Amino acid sequence: MRKARLAFSNSLWLYPLSILAIVSVTAFVAFRLLDLSHTQPGGVTGLFGEMSPDDASRIMGGTGEVIAAILGIVITVASIIVQLAATRYTPRITDMFFRDRTNRAVIAFFVVSAVFSLWVNYAIRQAPDAAQSFVPRFGVMGSIVLLTLSLLVMAPYFNYVFDFLEPDKIVERIRRGGVAQALRKSSDESEEEVDGRRMTALSALEHLADIGLNAIEQKDKGIASNTVDAICDLVVAYMPHKRELDDRWFSIRGRLLKDADFVSMNEMALGKLQSDRTWLEYKALRQFLMVYREALTEMPDIVNRIAIDTRYIGLAALAAEDRAALATVIKFFNTYMRRALNARDVPAAYNCLNQYRYLGEKILSQGWGDEALRIAGHFKYYAQTAHAMKLAFVTETVAFDLCALNELAYDLGAGVRDELLQIFLEVDKEAEVAQQELSLRGVRKAQVKLATYYLQKGEIDLARRIHRDMRDERPDRLRSIKNEMLSVTTNEFWEINDRGVVFEYIEPERHAHLHQFFEWFPHLEGHPREAGGPKQPAPVALTPGGAHEG
Repeated sequence: MRKARLAFSNSLWLYPLSILAIVSVTAFVAFRLLDLSHTQPGGVTGLFGEMSPDDASRIMGGTGEVIAAILGIVITVASIIVQLAATRYTPRITDMFFRDRTNRAVIAFFVVSAVFSLWVNYAIRQAPDAAQSFVPRFGVMGSIVLLTLSLLVMAPYFNYVFDFLEPDKIVERIRRGGVAQALRKSSDESEEEVDGRRMTALSALEHLADIGLNAIEQKDKGIASNTVDAICDLVVAYMPHKRELDDRWFSIRGRLLKDADFVSMNEMALGKLQSDRTWLEYKALRQFLMVYREALTEMPDIVNRIAIDTRYIGLAALAAEDRAALATVIKFFNTYMRRALNARDVPAAYNCLNQYRYLGEKILSQGWGDEALRIAGHFKYYAQTAHAMKLAFVTETVAFDLCALNELAYDLGAGVRDELLQIFLEVDKEAEVAQQELSLRGVRKAQVKLATYYLQKGEIDLARRIHRDMRDERPDRLRSIKNEMLSVTTNEFWEINDRGVVFEYIEPERHAHLHQFFEWFPHLEGHPREAGGPKQPAPVALTPGGAHEG
């Protein structure tokens, strides 16, 4: 540990000091030799370099002061700007600033110019005998050139500094640095070097989250969105290359093991995270969760952005066929839902479910039936939880999302089609037990919508399963459900929403199947009608009253 601190101290002080000293001495010696080899000025040197020792002293006195003043101005302005940016966004900005090659080069140029001018001024010798006097003409002209360049560089450099500290560019630099550390492939690294790379990647995630949290606090939606996207982009860029990385990268040891999130884990959970090789994805999603909690109350729009980017990470896991990473994504989607329900934040749950369903559809399309079933089971759980909390719209949203998943499962010929339907029919099971006759209208509408889909496909047996689940419904409730669904004549909701559809809407060609389905309830129509050719509905001209947004 002591050696590490000593090495860090050397890198912070000794190496830069040595480089600046060597460059300054080299420049001075080169110009001194040039002066000694040209005792008689001529040509351009004669035009600009003809000067007495008094002239040289006067010139160098002012030149050295101006260069030193420029160096002071640059350091002062840069320090103030960098400190303000570090306070607003993340302390890492200071480190990034002084590690940037351009910043180092410009500051080094000013320092070398000041030191060079000081030594040139010292080299001037004035004696009563002109032969013993010495004027470093090339050194003086070199100092003038350095002063000129210093003045010319100031304005462009300040422009560079302001551009360097643009929030979007800070975020992008942190993201690129994190990706570079995560994807570096080197089998000859020491364990300490691997641990250093892990910590650098982890630091990038945490600093991005800090920027996002500060942006939310300051109501800066643009920066908050960009930082969330940057965390997502870092993980998405990393996942396709995981199989190429050294196994030591995935070990949770050294300084990484001391991270607060890992210290709090029990040994079994930590071991699973290590064996699944998902610590980076876990930490990235933990940063999302931290920002999510803050955004729930301060900036709701960011909640949807987090859900979208979490879906992107899930899609990257799907593309890489990384089931462990996908399972981690699903866990965090469930955690988002729990946070939204605990906060009784219906819009957050609504938006989260939308992205969760999109991911479920892609999983179904990939043929990962077990994962799709798990997602459907989670949907059912949160629907029942929302119902117990009297958040009816969340329950209805889940029901229509499950309806969409069941339709897709049928279209794909998924092997888990029947299991998905069974989960869908159990969404309101607890409500039936607890409230006997009372059931959720929105859930029943979603089930009716799926039944009309099955009938349109000629799957009478599947539609009959839904009918059997609904056969004990009261006739007046069934009539109102039927009338409300028929009254929805457009799929475009009259308010702005992300889904852009009306939940209860069914296509006109499915209206006949809606009538057919309700004719299976003898106590509703009075004349039972078995499955057969659909009965054509009477024309309706109703407004979409009572429809819910989707």
